[in-house]
Amino acid sequence: MPDPCTYDYAVVRVVPDVQRAEFVNAGVIVACMARGFLDARIELDEARLRALNPAADVDALRGALAAIPAICAGGDAAGPIGRLSMRERFDWLVAPRSTSIQVSPVHTGRSSDPAAALERLLQRVVRRPSAKP
Repeated sequence: MPDPCTYDYAVVRVVPDVQRAEFVNAGVIVACMARGFLDARIELDEARLRALNPAADVDALRGALAAIPAICAGGDAAGPIGRLSMRERFDWLVAPRSTSIQVSPVHTGRSSDPAAALERLLQRVVRRPSAKP
């Protein structure tokens, strides 16, 4: 198993009404420059979103959220931002903005497997906890 390395991550949030400042965690972005890893997983819980704002434009939000993993992957399909370096793409994705798609502050973790760390973070901060018997 490879030695552990540090990674940076941010939680992707959907803010259905910016003035109310309520949000639904909808995904995670993880960057580990030492491993050449930049990826995001998005799982929007539309029921939670509609509970905060029944009139939310879910189709528009889905489209905006879909751009995040595409930018992580890079390349021409992600437009001009996709041609930036991995670090520049991560920095662009986590830059503060006051729109309906926002990210948390950047946090740091340590793992020998950034992809597994991404899955653990998704389970912990995005998915609903399972009921315990």
